[in-house]
Amino acid sequence: MKYISTRGNLDSYTASQAIAKGICNDRGLFVPEKFPNVSLEEIGQMKNSDYKEVALNILKRYLMDYSVEELKDCIGVYDETFSHPEKTPVVKLKDGIYVLELWHGPTLAFKDMALQIMPRLFTYARKKNNAEKDSLILVATSGDTGKAALEGFKDLEGVKVVVFYPVDGVSDVQRLQMQTAIGKNIEVVGVNGNFDDCQTAVKNIFLDEELNRSLDKFKLSSANSINLGRLLPQIIYYFKAYLQLLRDREITLGETIDFSVPTGNFGDILAGYYAKQMGLPIGKLICASNKNNVLYDFLNTGIYNKEREFFKTMSPSMDILVSSNLERLLYHILGDGKALNEIYNKFEKSGILELDAVSLKKIQNTIISDYSTEEECLETIYNTFDINNYMLDPHTSVAMNGALKNKSRKVVVLSTANIYKFSYSVLKAFDLEKNDEFENIEALEKLSKEEIPLNIKKLKSLKILHTKVVNKDKLRDILKQL
Repeated sequence: MKYISTRGNLDSYTASQAIAKGICNDRGLFVPEKFPNVSLEEIGQMKNSDYKEVALNILKRYLMDYSVEELKDCIGVYDETFSHPEKTPVVKLKDGIYVLELWHGPTLAFKDMALQIMPRLFTYARKKNNAEKDSLILVATSGDTGKAALEGFKDLEGVKVVVFYPVDGVSDVQRLQMQTAIGKNIEVVGVNGNFDDCQTAVKNIFLDEELNRSLDKFKLSSANSINLGRLLPQIIYYFKAYLQLLRDREITLGETIDFSVPTGNFGDILAGYYAKQMGLPIGKLICASNKNNVLYDFLNTGIYNKEREFFKTMSPSMDILVSSNLERLLYHILGDGKALNEIYNKFEKSGILELDAVSLKKIQNTIISDYSTEEECLETIYNTFDINNYMLDPHTSVAMNGALKNKSRKVVVLSTANIYKFSYSVLKAFDLEKNDEFENIEALEKLSKEEIPLNIKKLKSLKILHTKVVNKDKLRDILKQL
């Protein structure tokens, strides 16, 4: 299996080379030359497999320059840092609606599913490619990726991690998780701007030849979902969810199911698209957006316009106007890197991307769109708890609302964060929110009857270590000081 650029450069790379580089030289993203196939018979044989066994079965088809023993070593992290025996349990809410809990890792967010294994994949990638320089991993985060990357890469030899986050664009818990992070090789920087500002700056840094020369002792890479090492591990839990439903006799082998995915940067839902291309019986993927509904408009009209008002919402990890991984989907739909390069060159200049009707229809055959207002998000949190005694965080609420409005068959809702990461917003659905975040956490425990996770309890007593804040045009200066 080799990997090529979405922008038409015909050079091909091994998996380890792609993971080490992070982004292509021509600004494109790495994509597989083809999708491996998993037959229905193989899916049936995996019915009783645990998460590590499923992970090995999927990843060995993509990471072909990694040995089985190396992959097993990487996959072993799931037994070491995840609190639930299923790793990603599927909870039956009511007939035909299920919740896939992806937040049982160390930072209580779905990003752990990839960012716990990625550092091990990255370490092997450095060895396989005889890395001479230390790696400087740049991370733009809308909240959860930052802490997950800090946790995964902390104290890793030969690696320096710098996380940029929007100062006013994350929850109190997300910010505290980053500001109190410990590690000899990490740096956390607040940015006066939004996530798109952080992400755009990071991408431009990769392509800044003068800056790269000045960072002589480092080789740049990324832990955002533009990196292949982030995307591929996310495919695993789509298969695992299907297999658990099969094992528990909620579905029969070959039965088609849908997934509803809270979507910001498009990586999570793209992993579902990859799973379907591999042969997993997925009907529709519901792309659930919040008030920043740029993807909703695009998937309905074929016009992507990032020049629009940006909203700060109660689901901050989805407050994104430029969804990076959409580029990968468009490449697979168009099948023409040079054409996509022209589209993105125009998009970067005008802020508008237009897709032809035939290509849009191909996307709509698999991906449908929905979005939730803030009021709908709160209402869904309240109703789900009132009717089903199940508490949702605001991101999962957006996906649940999308599932309820578009249900045509059995549907799995991806739950991307623990409720305690967004206590204020959850309590707002019940008119119980307070100004103090730790009072909110305690109030949420009383309401939900769910125990506060230990790493959330500890936040109150941890020392704040990272207080640096810069304007969005000063990110290069931070790197020059390393």
